[in-house]
Amino acid sequence: MLRFLVKVVLMAAVFYGVAYLLNGIEVIPNPDGPLGEPGTYLWIALIFAVVNAVVGPILRLLSFPFVLVTLGLFLLVVNAALLGITAAITDRLQVDGFGTAIVGGLLLAIGGWIADQLTERR
Repeated sequence: MLRFLVKVVLMAAVFYGVAYLLNGIEVIPNPDGPLGEPGTYLWIALIFAVVNAVVGPILRLLSFPFVLVTLGLFLLVVNAALLGITAAITDRLQVDGFGTAIVGGLLLAIGGWIADQLTERR
């Protein structure tokens, strides 16, 4: 459980970086929330983690033939879809197009991989 919470905190930092780097992805912070503006990033990271855990395996299974044909590049589309689903669930995240979602999904995948490496048990 602690590992999951640490990963959510790391992914919140990744969301902060993605929103800072990309003009098409915007996080609308809530300064009046219980945790202030950082709480908004934690909330979005938690929603993304749940969407990734529940919907992600289903999308990856359904898109497996496309992943094989494109040698894994279609996983960028799956990550963009997961980011879009997260943006649809919460009103605090806005994604301005498919291309932005692809780049954001790529950056989130890299950030998630780094978070996995940092929280890995040895």
